[in-house]
Amino acid sequence: MTPAREPRIRLFEGDREVLRPLFREADDSEQGIDAYLGLGDILVADDGGEVVGHLQLVGDGDEAELKSLAVAETHRGTGVGRALVAAALRRCRERGVRRITVSTASADTGNLRFYQRQGFRLLKVERDVFGPAEGYPEGIVIDGIPLRDRVWLDQDL
Repeated sequence: MTPAREPRIRLFEGDREVLRPLFREADDSEQGIDAYLGLGDILVADDGGEVVGHLQLVGDGDEAELKSLAVAETHRGTGVGRALVAAALRRCRERGVRRITVSTASADTGNLRFYQRQGFRLLKVERDVFGPAEGYPEGIVIDGIPLRDRVWLDQDL
């Protein structure tokens, strides 16, 4: 679906619990979401009063992490994710951040492609980080690949 208008990107200052369904789109671990939901700043894409995407930035000083990014299914493929990342990069530059990192599952080839198209470069791989001890159910498969490893990407600003 193509939104009727360009969503407005703004800083979210409300109760973050209302964003939990979007956070669940980005992370299968409630335990993980609980640990970071309250951290950093959250930018949201607002389309006519409806929040259709979010991006969470965590960190101070020279470095920041793009901790969570999700777009409502109805707005995927319409540029909302790109707009959120562009706004986050601008915000980081304005604050003097020199480097931003992001991580995603190695199995999520769509996310790897998306982040590289936004200027991120592969940095490192952490093996066997998505498991029951971290709150991830066994047997998750993404793009036909078992969920196991995390890939870190970064971008110099």
